[in-house]
Amino acid sequence: MQVDILNKEGKKTGRTIELPEEIFGVEPNNHVIYLAVKQYLAAQRQGTHKVKTRAEVKGASRKLHKQKGTGGSRKGNIRNPLYKGGGTIFGPKPHKYDIKLNRKVKDLAKISALSTKAKENSIIVVEDLTLDTPKTKAFAGILNNLKVNVSGRKTLFVLPEYNDNVYLSLRNIPTVDSVMLSDINTYEIMNSNVLVFTESAAKIFTEEPVEA
Repeated sequence: MQVDILNKEGKKTGRTIELPEEIFGVEPNNHVIYLAVKQYLAAQRQGTHKVKTRAEVKGASRKLHKQKGTGGSRKGNIRNPLYKGGGTIFGPKPHKYDIKLNRKVKDLAKISALSTKAKENSIIVVEDLTLDTPKTKAFAGILNNLKVNVSGRKTLFVLPEYNDNVYLSLRNIPTVDSVMLSDINTYEIMNSNVLVFTESAAKIFTEEPVEA
């Protein structure tokens, strides 16, 4: 897959980069994408929800009245779940929501997600960003030049390494986020409308052994 490298003004530099077909040109597997996204979202859940059972709520353990002969229903103590202030029946208990996925499945999901964006023509490669100081206005100008700063569209900047000036420049733009290439995951890819690779990040696909 050949992609033009753009400059900060959004114009072609005359250079192109060949992104490997084994990552950006495969037939997407939607089911493994679903599994990877499900795993990511499940891992965000703390699982600390908890209610008190009848053994944990306050209240005397005395039986309210004798079992038989009252003409009424049989009752236990005041902590009975049927009474106000009683325990909760079958309530939630703390537990993990983690889902295990094999490494090959996660790799396939990431490759499928990148191929999906490639099929949608939603991948842009821009020359490396060099910002002397954090400046949101300057970064917003670059987004406008690249024509990705459209209302409601989410943009993900993929960098080869952490760049403090870039991060501080974009963090106040609600529809834009950044990630290092080594940390990118299927959810972030699918949750964005446009992927913007810096030139150095894109070259990693061609200079190193192919590994998602």
